[in-house]
Amino acid sequence: MNLLANLDHLYDECRRNQWLRYFAVFCRIALAVGFIPSGIVKVMGERFTGLPANHPLGHYFDALYLTGFYYRFIGVSQLTVALLLLIPRTTLLGAILYFPIIFNICVLAYATRFEGTRITTLMVLANLYLLCWDYARLKYVLPFASSRDRDNSKSEDVPKVSLGIFWRRCRSRRRSDHHQRFYV
Repeated sequence: MNLLANLDHLYDECRRNQWLRYFAVFCRIALAVGFIPSGIVKVMGERFTGLPANHPLGHYFDALYLTGFYYRFIGVSQLTVALLLLIPRTTLLGAILYFPIIFNICVLAYATRFEGTRITTLMVLANLYLLCWDYARLKYVLPFASSRDRDNSKSEDVPKVSLGIFWRRCRSRRRSDHHQRFYV
């Protein structure tokens, strides 16, 4: 067996484990809760932290606060990503969008030697767990999926009814409704 087959087998075993599923739900909720308060503070236009300006991270947050629109944009982005993580259907999109934000925060915390680097590292690891949890959907986007897997996904995802037939059916229903309204 090759590496991808072993990875698929391991993934299938992990997806069947109920405790790992609970942990994925816990990670989704914890990551969302981590972004909601900071996002609300930024959207409201208030200062995010009380760190002094002589601290490297405090200086960075002061400069970020003074940008105005960009500061609020970051807050809206954090709230949007948190909401996407809480909705089960959009979890993968939320995890994909969460990763660059939390990775940037983690690198910034390490670069400024901030004491809270452990929590940001745990948030990055939880986000990576969520990305691995959705490996089955994510592997078709990544470059290491085999062509056989891509061909199978295309044949399964192709809609059974073409757009033209769908459009005709919708129009015929509208006409029959119109006919019934005026002639009954």
